[in-house]
Amino acid sequence: MLSLELLKKIIDSINDCIGREDYFGIAFSGGIDSSLLAKISKNIYKEKVILLSIGFPFSHDLEFSKKMANELNMIHFIYEIHNKEFNLIVNKVIDNLKCNNISHIENCIAFYFISILSYLHGCKLVLTANGFDELFCGYDKYRQVLIQGQEELKNFMEQKIKNELTLVDEIDNFSKEFNVKIKQPFLTPSFIDFAKKIPIEKKILSANDHLRKHILREIAVSLNVPIESAMKPKKALQYGTLIHKNLINIINTDKNIKLKLVTKINH
Repeated sequence: MLSLELLKKIIDSINDCIGREDYFGIAFSGGIDSSLLAKISKNIYKEKVILLSIGFPFSHDLEFSKKMANELNMIHFIYEIHNKEFNLIVNKVIDNLKCNNISHIENCIAFYFISILSYLHGCKLVLTANGFDELFCGYDKYRQVLIQGQEELKNFMEQKIKNELTLVDEIDNFSKEFNVKIKQPFLTPSFIDFAKKIPIEKKILSANDHLRKHILREIAVSLNVPIESAMKPKKALQYGTLIHKNLINIINTDKNIKLKLVTKINH
């Protein structure tokens, strides 16, 4: 059965990332991807796993992650972002990131704070569920591309994977400041090759499919991931944490930040 083969591959990919650390963290929003990673990791590594969530006070990801962590009965640490330090980190990320891609900036900011949280709790390894959205048609854009046919969808998937692998290297440049290693078990060559071979209809049904990632949701339900998480629609990290909203506000009001971004475009 394909879902069982995929589950085994997920487990193998997680195991390949775990060394001799006393415990490891999971970047956790409470959504389908991070909850599935958390549930499988807990089943294997028990109390060796902790959940790490970041966001502005009362943001969606902080509130939802608390609820899901409680239902999963897992150790959970949160980090509330506040404006003064956010402004400092925004400048630091923009200064040290070669590109001016807003999505990359937002993700690097998010993982900078995850690295801080991990460091504060003596955790040197953090796993993420990055790759699931790219490989299982999680982004809403996949609906539009599917109208052009499966071949175009596969080409788009290749672009998304390439972009994500670039982002992985960018994130690593910031996390190493805290001696924290962030690993992506679902972006290894072996897992990517396996996931690409899964039929598209197991991932997305049509251009009207607003849920997507069906085979992952099937596995999540079978493992008793909370149904509210297993069937939760996609909400990107930068939106759920309110990082996007606050970054755009800074860009629109801080002339120095805007100038830095324009300078990157010109170069």
